Amino acid sequence: MTRECAVLLPGVCAALADPRQPGLDDTCLEKLLDWFRSLTWFDPTVELVQDNPCLTELFTSVLALPEPSPSILSFTLQLAGILASSETRFQHLQEEKLLGRLFGREGPRGGAAWEEASVRSAWVKGVHSMVHHQPALHFLCTTGGMDVIFALQGDPSLFVASAASQLLVHVLTFSLEPEISKPLSTKDCDWPACAQMIIKHIEESLQSSSASHIEQSLKLLTSLFGSCFGSCYAVWTELLWLDIAKQIESFLLEETIQAQHVLPNLLLNVARSPVFCGTEGSFWALVTSALEHLTPMQAGPLAVGLLKLCKCPQDVRIQALTVLLQPMDCILRAASQPLEYAGLLDESVSDPATVESLLSSKISCAGLLCQTLAHLEKLLSLKHLRVDLPCMSLLRSLMTILQFCNGFLSPASPLGSTISRNLINCFRVQKSALDVLAALSEKKGCDTLIGSLFDVLLAYLQSPNTSPTVLKKTFQATSKWLVHLQELSCSNSQWQQTEKILKDVFLVLQKRLCSPCWEVRDSSLEFLTAMAKCLGDLKEFRQSLLSSEVLRLTGNLLEDPESYVRASAVTAVGHLAFLTYCAPESPVTGNPYNTENTVAKLQEILSTDSEGFPRRAVISIFTKWLREGCTGQLEDTEQFVSRVIQTVEHDLDWEVRLGGLELVEVFCNQRICQLSQCPYAPVSSAGSSSTSQNELLQVFCRAKLFSFLFWSLCDCDKPVGQRACDVLIGLRGHFYPMSPLENPQEIEDSPAGRGIAWLQRTLRQGSLAQNFPTDGGGGVDFQDPESMMLALGAIDLLELHDELNKSSDHVEESPQSLLQDILATMGTIEDNEVDCY
Repeated sequence: MTRECAVLLPGVCAALADPRQPGLDDTCLEKLLDWFRSLTWFDPTVELVQDNPCLTELFTSVLALPEPSPSILSFTLQLAGILASSETRFQHLQEEKLLGRLFGREGPRGGAAWEEASVRSAWVKGVHSMVHHQPALHFLCTTGGMDVIFALQGDPSLFVASAASQLLVHVLTFSLEPEISKPLSTKDCDWPACAQMIIKHIEESLQSSSASHIEQSLKLLTSLFGSCFGSCYAVWTELLWLDIAKQIESFLLEETIQAQHVLPNLLLNVARSPVFCGTEGSFWALVTSALEHLTPMQAGPLAVGLLKLCKCPQDVRIQALTVLLQPMDCILRAASQPLEYAGLLDESVSDPATVESLLSSKISCAGLLCQTLAHLEKLLSLKHLRVDLPCMSLLRSLMTILQFCNGFLSPASPLGSTISRNLINCFRVQKSALDVLAALSEKKGCDTLIGSLFDVLLAYLQSPNTSPTVLKKTFQATSKWLVHLQELSCSNSQWQQTEKILKDVFLVLQKRLCSPCWEVRDSSLEFLTAMAKCLGDLKEFRQSLLSSEVLRLTGNLLEDPESYVRASAVTAVGHLAFLTYCAPESPVTGNPYNTENTVAKLQEILSTDSEGFPRRAVISIFTKWLREGCTGQLEDTEQFVSRVIQTVEHDLDWEVRLGGLELVEVFCNQRICQLSQCPYAPVSSAGSSSTSQNELLQVFCRAKLFSFLFWSLCDCDKPVGQRACDVLIGLRGHFYPMSPLENPQEIEDSPAGRGIAWLQRTLRQGSLAQNFPTDGGGGVDFQDPESMMLALGAIDLLELHDELNKSSDHVEESPQSLLQDILATMGTIEDNEVDCY
């Protein structure tokens, strides 16, 4: 603790304990606790308490109050726990007879203050902080603290109940620490006293008739097996499981137990323990029983968790997959009668009638399918899935669900008719099914169904009943499958099928681009952009694009009344322009727009659009064009960059200004690359290097890059200043590869040197330099190569970089400032100016 803080602390403690003072903001109290945590973290000595007797005086004063405020009492409990986290400070507070009055029977846990959830929560947090040494553990067990924690597991406040459960996990693992180094087996190990109390409490709760007590203990066990307890304490993990396994098995078989929904997470956490990695043993038999006896809604999370495990036995893994596929199998079998296609499964894990019953219910049908589809999407996203998915049947089942949802399938079976009625226009199921459909596009073995699949997708794209959110998902799935179709066409020469599908897609897109709903227009433009990115090299795509009205309609949407749509239109136009104007061998026949019109329109949007989204999109597209070498075909690149940065220099949107800096960085990279092998490479020796230096400096000065970069250093938005500084440091690394900084004293005598000195002083003001002149003000000519070379060499950009990267609150949030603010807020000092941070 600094001397300044030590001087302020007594006043703060006195103010906190004074009931006449107004209450302090909880944020300040939390910051004060954070400060004490940092003080005690690396220093376990007693000096902090001995050298600052005001701390123990604070505890005594608060305990003496007849009715302390809940916030101050909560603060006191947490602070006492933090200070007592080291054994020496704990003993000192014990000698002062304070810990018993705070955390023991005579403390607040028996009074009216205990009715406040914040006080109970603070008591738990204080104990959690304190129990990091054996004397604190002994104190907790001998003062009735364990019974309090057991009771708080069922606290009406979820925050208190959760904190109590976490504390029990901590106490159990900490009490076992002395036993870790001993070579033990499950036959000769005994639980330490404190751990024994917790285990006994768990066993009694599991055998009680109270559903809430059973659930609390199951949740506690879940946390225990999920903590480091499971991986670091192998013998104790096995011993604990042996103690409870029979009881868990009985819960699976007794339908009257209401806590079965907690069992999947418990079993998964146990399965992740190294103790149960082997394929033998009763544990995996219990898991198999759980997959069979839990309801489909409960078994689903267990099944997907097991499939993600590396060391799950193969037979259990197959059974878990069967559980997940059962609803999809039921859908497929219900779609036709007699059965037209084979289902997904040869046999079921549990009674198929259970799944059929859930799908037949209007209430549970959508919930079961959405959960199943979410799990399948997770599995499809895994790089290494250790079971084979029946992709063809799964795809057929997804198509069936989507057809049920839009009413395009009339099943003959009674079950299918019921499911179809339950799913009609069910947006939740449609979105989930389309997500899985998109993920399935990356799997092999679905090629024979691709024609039927696009029929389903096009039906959704064409239907007026498709909601905007479902349409967006449909576009995303269509985009993924079009990429798959492209790969398939390349290998199988199925060009005619590709050409027909693309023609149909563009016909739908034309209609959707004219939709009265802005979300639909926006999704359509995003889809068009995605296609341009993925299929731009495909001849059929470019032919379909140019033979449709899509280019014209997209250009029209640059003037859409909705800013989101204008931004998406900018992005789409930018990508399409790259294909039609810049890509090699691009067919431009029939293109209604020329390059000048497109560039002029986007520059107009950049300079005049009232919303930030379209302007951000324009600067992003211009940067893309520049990076990919497109601007050279549009106009002179130097003039292009210069005009763009002069437009964005004073844009009110900081992201647009940041985009301008990215454009400048790309331009600098490219120009330097023309003279060397890599960006910002050091220049070669004197003869040729001076020419190339001068040439580069002249280009950068003519384009007015330096005025933009130096002005950006003083931007009121820090990310802009940071990026500008990075670019300037990169440039200096090129022009001054080995040389130290110029001496400002030596250059200040020249007119240019005086200007550079002024520039250095101005840059140190940062964003306070509100009206930074970029037109020669202060004697700096930003278009003079010699002056800019001097500026790069003389200005300490690394110092500026450090300043820009400092947190804006590095002074205001110091402990000294915090203590001053507390005193000012509570009116105990005359100067009542409080930092705003």
